[in-house]
Amino acid sequence: MKIWKIVNWPIALSSLLLISIGILVIYSSSKELALQQLVYTLAGFTIFLFISSFDLHSLRKLITPLYFFTALLLITVLIIGIETRGSVRWISLGFFNIQPSEFAKPVLILFLASFWTKKNPTWKNIIKSLIWIFPFFVLIFKQPDLGSSLTLIAIWIGMLLAARVSIRKILVLTLISAMVIPTSWFFLHEYQKQRIVGFLTPESDPLGRGYNVIQSTIAVGSGQFFGRGLGRGTQSRLQFLPEFRTDFIFASIAEEWGFLGSIIILSIYLYLLIFCLRVCSQIEDKFNFLLILGVFSMLLFQIFVNIGMNIGILPITGITLPLISYGGSSLIVTLICLGLVSSAGKYKKRIDPD
Repeated sequence: MKIWKIVNWPIALSSLLLISIGILVIYSSSKELALQQLVYTLAGFTIFLFISSFDLHSLRKLITPLYFFTALLLITVLIIGIETRGSVRWISLGFFNIQPSEFAKPVLILFLASFWTKKNPTWKNIIKSLIWIFPFFVLIFKQPDLGSSLTLIAIWIGMLLAARVSIRKILVLTLISAMVIPTSWFFLHEYQKQRIVGFLTPESDPLGRGYNVIQSTIAVGSGQFFGRGLGRGTQSRLQFLPEFRTDFIFASIAEEWGFLGSIIILSIYLYLLIFCLRVCSQIEDKFNFLLILGVFSMLLFQIFVNIGMNIGILPITGITLPLISYGGSSLIVTLICLGLVSSAGKYKKRIDPD
């Protein structure tokens, strides 16, 4: 099949544009890391094309084995994983470090899409769906990786809404969440608690727990309208801004590209998200409908939380900016998810579940 017939060009071009921005920003500080990101891009886009080329219903029989294989990987991380800055999230393959918590996202989306295709959102099935995501959540939370754990919850909520749960159940779940969330404080690691305290009162410890928030907001504000220029950001280049190629890359871009550059990035994200909803609105098949909204929920949550913590309106949770932040697993997984959307958009007619 010819490539221009396989590719969903609106998704492909907007994704590649965001990736290009990320590589350009990374290149301005490290040519080696930019080259690595380019290699990840080639690998991820190849997988994107592959997934885009066939009907996802052929994957239905593989979803449950994929679920258990991913759970096994998450257990393996806790046993032989590489520790970095107090977290054990990666498995070394020699030439590449794989982060199973990232790959858990598309697997969970596929699993829940299959689950809600066959089930109605009754209380019994809602509890069942929670039971299924619980092992992923706990294993990832223990790494610890709060950002990915919360992303799984966002996917579950988005797909539950897509399954057309009743407003009454939504209100009950909201009330239960409001009662349960405060107790989660006692399960957080000390550094996670410090991040929340630092977000609420950064000025109380500007060189400690409030440092990241303060430096990030300084970087964003100092960019003004047109920015300082590529490679000229003092916060990132002098390394006042932590993790300026990953978690805080948006603050780095805002400093160097200014308000104008930030608006361009937000506009591309908005186009990509709206296009996903547009594809979703044209689909009759329930499995593909749920799958697209699962990917939409994941992207929306990660974009909102990452940018929110960069501009100081949300606590720091360690969530990367999709397609822009440096990182192989994150980039490849995002392209996998967009490949699922691209494939789902080709098969719009209703197909009875197996």
